[in-house]
Amino acid sequence: MPQNVWRLVIGGMTAMAVGMGVGRFIYTPILPVMVEALGMTTSEAGLIASANYLGHLVGALLASLSWFGGSRYRYLIAALAVNALGLLAMGATDEFVLHLVLRFIVGIAGAFALVFSAALVLDRLAALGRASLSPWHFGGAGAGIAISAAVIAWLIAEGASWRALWYASGMMALAGLAACVWLIPSAEPPHANGEITPKLPNSFALRAMIAAYGLFGFGYVITATFIVAIVRDAPEVRFLEPYVWALFGLAATPTGALWMWVGRRLGIFHAYAVACLVQAIGVAASILWVSPAGIIAAVLFLGGTITGVTALGLIAIRNLSTIDPRSNFALATAMFGIGQIIGPSFAGFLHDWLGSFVIPSLTAAATLLIAAGLSLAAAAHRPPATSRIAPVT
Repeated sequence: MPQNVWRLVIGGMTAMAVGMGVGRFIYTPILPVMVEALGMTTSEAGLIASANYLGHLVGALLASLSWFGGSRYRYLIAALAVNALGLLAMGATDEFVLHLVLRFIVGIAGAFALVFSAALVLDRLAALGRASLSPWHFGGAGAGIAISAAVIAWLIAEGASWRALWYASGMMALAGLAACVWLIPSAEPPHANGEITPKLPNSFALRAMIAAYGLFGFGYVITATFIVAIVRDAPEVRFLEPYVWALFGLAATPTGALWMWVGRRLGIFHAYAVACLVQAIGVAASILWVSPAGIIAAVLFLGGTITGVTALGLIAIRNLSTIDPRSNFALATAMFGIGQIIGPSFAGFLHDWLGSFVIPSLTAAATLLIAAGLSLAAAAHRPPATSRIAPVT
């Protein structure tokens, strides 16, 4: 692989690793330690998670505005810097309201990192004739989850406080920021002119895929937020707590290549539907099959599809867009953010009321089945040239 291509791929993966894998998902393994140390309720924990997802929604909407029509590289680097500082600040306070505010700010930064890195990296790979490498970009989130989960598990085993866990997260994000500055070229490709697609989708297939991507946001987030808490609360699987989130990240890291292969064989839309179906099985298994084998299967199914659903969804949306896909990426990310906002609070309140995650998790699994159906509907109405992995250029 030419040097400029591998630097771009690794740089994009690093941006996703720290902006999404650490910035968004690090809350899951830290959550049980914070709950125990601060005496938080499940509802409060869910509200902090939802604050991050609300920030993700706001950030996605902001990223679609013409105010941010300049260098995508500068916005990406600024977002990663805010992400790192927000993580460090989480350890500096035990105030619930400040935790809400900080997670909201980090959510905005994460949305900017996702939208601008995807638009920048996918466009550059297409210009270099290497669009088939696009799914690897999204695999960076899984790598970030796996690495940060391993670090957090080790620190917890060493008796680190919840504050130390956040400081470690911030330092990892700072290291990733430095790597992105070195790896990702700052110059825009020659064809990039700042022109973006209309803010509203312009075809049934595009509308269906954006809706499916939004439902994915609700469908995955309850299990992704509370899986460590679910394991901690079940005596028969509690011994898996130090490993479950790292296993989730390890499953998410390499599966971009698998789903890329599925997308080439079945087409993007059908592959998206299959990935949503597999993810729904994993979500249901997490609360219907509470045993070591069931939890491992749930984590593998969920972690093994999260990168695939993200990559296939955004690649499909890019293929259905024209010129710069940033506005449609932002709209899809906003819909995704709405699902993420509702999910943790919905699950947290029901857990406090009913004493379990069964109802919210089954609701999430049903939502993923609807997302699969929408993707199949999009397949029936897609323009012929958009069915495969390689983006339309």
